Amino acid sequence: MSTREVILTGDTPTGQLHLGHYVGSVQRRVELQDTHDCYLLLANMHAYTTRSDHPDEIHSDTLEIARDYLAMGIDPSKSAILLQSETPAIAELTFLFAMLLPFNRVMRNPTLKEEIKVKGLGDNYSFGFPLYAVGQTADILAFRAHAVPVGEDQIPHIELTREVARRFNKLYCGIDDNVEDDDPAMEELGVFPIPRADVGKVGKLIGTDGVNKMSKSLNNAILITDTPKQVKKKLGQLYTGRQSMTDPGDPDSSLMQYVDTFITDSDRASELKDKYVRGDNIGDGHIKVEVAQAISELLAPMQERRSQYDGDDSTIIDIIRDGTARANIRTEETLAMAKEASGLGFFERKLSF
Repeated sequence: MSTREVILTGDTPTGQLHLGHYVGSVQRRVELQDTHDCYLLLANMHAYTTRSDHPDEIHSDTLEIARDYLAMGIDPSKSAILLQSETPAIAELTFLFAMLLPFNRVMRNPTLKEEIKVKGLGDNYSFGFPLYAVGQTADILAFRAHAVPVGEDQIPHIELTREVARRFNKLYCGIDDNVEDDDPAMEELGVFPIPRADVGKVGKLIGTDGVNKMSKSLNNAILITDTPKQVKKKLGQLYTGRQSMTDPGDPDSSLMQYVDTFITDSDRASELKDKYVRGDNIGDGHIKVEVAQAISELLAPMQERRSQYDGDDSTIIDIIRDGTARANIRTEETLAMAKEASGLGFFERKLSF
């Protein structure tokens, strides 16, 4: 048994990943895979909450995300890339955890409320849509994860997960109500550690519209497969509200976020920001060109790695199958522990991988 901390995170298949995914979470996953036991979840069942009428697209998008993981530097020998729909313990724990959460608590989740608004769902969504918020707690706790690399918009989901872990441990494992989350007794006596959010370098990358978080659905995203010409064109659309190169710029503008994030030479980044803030004869266009070049240099090795897997679904599926088998060893152990603690354990079961 490994003594390293466990990391669980993942993505719902909605097509290719973009630059916001990388700086917000995936870059951190790459860093952690050398020091932690890492599980990366392809949350294909969650995709069905709003796209159950497009199963072929979800199937294809699932493979595309796996390709993007590999392109961004995920090593499948270090990080298990797994399929949610082939990890049955997650579904069973979702049902159990749903009993521990009041419905109105789930619906107060700000991330869930925002998704209903952004996707224009109104009152027209399946029961599975709010249930996926519970399912995310099972995604994490099935692995007894200690940390979850996420963007800042996902923090409310982590808070809900912490509530479930805390409630389960105190209800079924005899842990006193006064025991704090970071008390060693919480993990030693309980089934679940209380997981923490591990926010990436950039909690929320603004999209190329200069206003909203980067998102494919808002058409303001830079994909990791974009050519230098496409990157330059998209970045050229970044709105700052600045009128001329002699106007003092906002140090907190979206353009300056890109400078901080992608200009790796700290002296050059400081120089650009200083001139921009003082309005020292430097135009937005000049800075955008420099940032676009830095982004393309970042994407080039990703695109080279990704090209090795283009059109090769069988290799991708083999990687996912191996990662899922490793994940099921961990999650079946968790499920057995949870059943025993909650009075649902009657006999041992084993999965065939």
